[in-house]
Amino acid sequence: MKNALLASDRPRATASTPPSGATAAADRRTRERVAQLLVESGFSTAVALADRLGLTPAAVRRHLDALVAGGTVTEGPARVVRGRTRGRGRPARVFSLSAAGHSALPHAYDDIATAALRFLAESGGEKAVRAFAERTIGELESRYRPAVDAAAPERRVQALAAALSADGYAASADAAGSGVQLCQHHCPVQQVAAAFPQLCEAETAVFGRLLGSHVQRLATLAHGDGVCTTHIPAPPVTTSSGRTSA
Repeated sequence: MKNALLASDRPRATASTPPSGATAAADRRTRERVAQLLVESGFSTAVALADRLGLTPAAVRRHLDALVAGGTVTEGPARVVRGRTRGRGRPARVFSLSAAGHSALPHAYDDIATAALRFLAESGGEKAVRAFAERTIGELESRYRPAVDAAAPERRVQALAAALSADGYAASADAAGSGVQLCQHHCPVQQVAAAFPQLCEAETAVFGRLLGSHVQRLATLAHGDGVCTTHIPAPPVTTSSGRTSA
């Protein structure tokens, strides 16, 4: 997270209680940690963040309010968190990194890459862009294949998530309904993919080939969602009679 983005989140001095330099620096470091946790988790409550940071929920809410005011974080009620539906009652405040927050994270020469792809589209058309996306994202397949293939079948999605995280995608894998959801909480080429969704389509195809399964992309950061989410259905179960069931 770039410090420049969070500079606006520093406590404002007042005539009665001007903050010391040490206090301002500590607050800035804490807010950077909060923002990083939101990158890793996709979304969270103040209570969950407080538990991970070893702070009180009230202290974390103060930092979250400052981040929301600065445009780095967004908030909203949510009854579903990681596939679990909340019960009745007042919805919890759930926080996630905003588009501005994601934009402040390191990106891989977005402007140059987007310009290059626009030139390719103008000179070679849609077919050329798709071929480029398939070739570029296809390189991930060759790099991730050994780790995914070495994992037990029921752990391959987790192995893929670990490989993606090593490349900066902050990925996780969680059981969801009749399958697993692979979530990518950061995308190093988010801005480029927003202009050229062929990159997301090629990536989805790679996931399917790596996992040997039909996969379904449910959401993407490039389209403005809070996290890239890919659903991998559970394999059918073979019964003693030879029949298969979902």
